[in-house]
Amino acid sequence: MVKSRSKSIVVGVAGGTGAGKSTIVKEILKQLGTEKVSVIQHDSYYKNRPELSFEERTKINFDHPDSLETNLLVEHLNLLISGKNVEIPVFHHFTKYLRDSSTKKVESRPILIVEGILVLNDKELRDLMNLKVFIDVPPDLRFIRRLKRELSEHGRSVESVTKQYLATIRTMHEEYVEPSKIYADVFIPEGWSNRQAVNLLVSHLQTLQEKHFS
Repeated sequence: MVKSRSKSIVVGVAGGTGAGKSTIVKEILKQLGTEKVSVIQHDSYYKNRPELSFEERTKINFDHPDSLETNLLVEHLNLLISGKNVEIPVFHHFTKYLRDSSTKKVESRPILIVEGILVLNDKELRDLMNLKVFIDVPPDLRFIRRLKRELSEHGRSVESVTKQYLATIRTMHEEYVEPSKIYADVFIPEGWSNRQAVNLLVSHLQTLQEKHFS
């Protein structure tokens, strides 16, 4: 559980693939400044499976909770909350599907944002959060956004993206992501501009800070 005298406020930002989580988190960073906010992506914590061949690693269901080392994220988050900096994993998506030998330093700051599709799915992780956010976007819009991103950023084919979506992403969303939204304190619905969403979240964070650090 969050300690009353912890040094940080923890915010969980969840929602399905293509919901716009990263975009909203970047806007919060712009508005509040990197000196006040540290961000951790849940997908940095994909389990390292060097014992598998590359072909086998490409077949891992990365949308299932078991693909993530969430217990390590919880450990790191506890250290950050207590005022200590941490070294988090660097995972190579779409190239090696492995962790890098190097790590990334994340500093303890007044606001810690944890972002990912499954961050509200794990109770131990939820219990560390002061504010839980779910970005609620209809499946068709999320799929279109994901398709555009995968085509432009990773050079994948329409067939490849569609096959993955139908095989794992949609079913995992329905089984794990969608049910987790019942734990959210704040919902960001489709139709809201990024500015509206960020203004709402920043207002909540300012209120939390006043209570938390007073």
